[in-house]
Amino acid sequence: MLTEFDLSLSDGRTMHVYDTDPGGADSELAVVWHHGTPNLGAPPEPLVPAAAERGLRWVSFDRPGYGGSTRLPGRNIGSVADDVQHIADALGLARFAVMGHSGGGPRALACAALLPDRVVAAVSGAGLAPFDADGLDWFAGMAPAGAAELRAAVDGPEKLRQLLEATEFDPEQFTPADHQILTGPWGWLGSIAEQALDGGLDGMIDDDRAYVTAWGFDPERIETPTLLLHGEQDRVVPSAHSTWLAHRIGPSELWLRRGDGHISVLASAVDALDWLVDQSSG
Repeated sequence: MLTEFDLSLSDGRTMHVYDTDPGGADSELAVVWHHGTPNLGAPPEPLVPAAAERGLRWVSFDRPGYGGSTRLPGRNIGSVADDVQHIADALGLARFAVMGHSGGGPRALACAALLPDRVVAAVSGAGLAPFDADGLDWFAGMAPAGAAELRAAVDGPEKLRQLLEATEFDPEQFTPADHQILTGPWGWLGSIAEQALDGGLDGMIDDDRAYVTAWGFDPERIETPTLLLHGEQDRVVPSAHSTWLAHRIGPSELWLRRGDGHISVLASAVDALDWLVDQSSG
């Protein structure tokens, strides 16, 4: 059963929260889901049945500026940890896992780094490395449209807004495998992206700016078991980003999926849930 509610924060903001097991009686572990850009924060619908079979409870939320959550101008990647801590406190979650895809990947890492006493394991799927990652050609391998969007983010929010208002999504950013998986249950991603954009561009702009500015934490400080899942053919976030992270996060595993792109790598998401279960019970 999925419930939704608005959580009032001490700074006056509202966070819109989702919970698949509000009583907590049927779940052994809560997994906080971090959505991509632009998306809403509903739990990943294609994974809900598999999670329930494994005794996992999804908790998630609309990031600031999306859906029912108040915008937080100037937020960085690390800002998410405070929001997750407030949500976990409200739900009585002492310990939990985190999982994110695409733009949610760095946010999962932020929680692992900044909430080490509460996060038992983290999964980052198809996620970016920090913009200042030493030795990484950050834009190399990105499809032209995606690279142009993030370069505009470097130039500032107004330049980025102008670009986003003048362009449409380029399907060439996705591989044939990505397009194929979107014809099935993971077509859900397209529907929540549309809903996110119906609310305007603010959330997307704040997300993109956060990717190309200081993150607010160092991935090297992560001591939580971390899984980095990435498709080798990814044209949105090249797999070199997860490879870079794997070399710097001590307790990490890197799963590179040879034939997968940015979306089709989610075919391995159930395996990632099994990994979370194993880590939390160890």
